Amino acid sequence: MQLAIDRITAVLDSLAEQAKIIDTENQQTKSHYLLKDKDIFSEALFATNSDKIGAYVDEVRGKTIELARLLQSGKKELSQNRLQGIEQQISSIINAIRSNKGLHQEAQYRLTAINARRYKKAAKELFKSSQALYQQLAEHHEFERRLLAMLNEREQLRQTATPAKAKKILDEVLALHQRLGRCRQAISKIEREIEVSEKPR
Repeated sequence: MQLAIDRITAVLDSLAEQAKIIDTENQQTKSHYLLKDKDIFSEALFATNSDKIGAYVDEVRGKTIELARLLQSGKKELSQNRLQGIEQQISSIINAIRSNKGLHQEAQYRLTAINARRYKKAAKELFKSSQALYQQLAEHHEFERRLLAMLNEREQLRQTATPAKAKKILDEVLALHQRLGRCRQAISKIEREIEVSEKPR
């Protein structure tokens, strides 16, 4: 049985090295965020909860130490059960290491699909926003046209009006100029917003 413990220890040392490399690479992979904080194995197989393979190797190492204690105590049946559990866990870790690349490739496909949907949604919202701005711009240009027509009409009336009437019309003209100024400020603001919304990101 001691030979089995020595063999397990050697295997765990090798797995720990592989796990360290893989865990580091996974943390640097964008698609890993879809797998982050998700347990690699079920609770029925491991007590550990982690997205890092190294954490599971540590659990098996702890159980191997317990196995050695059971052997020293002469508890053969418990030792045999513990050994079977350790072998099952080691086999699962080896499979996880082998499937890690494929698992992250699948996650990358999902991440690409998620980003594509987000981009499509953002583009759609941007298009809607741009359409709304152009609609506002058209409405303000129409308002500007009406104000200019009203100003022209008032100016013509003022030319032939009596002094008292002309003063009243002049007040109306000044008020229309103020409205026209605010309208043109709004037009400039909308044009800047359109420019920003259509600027490549």
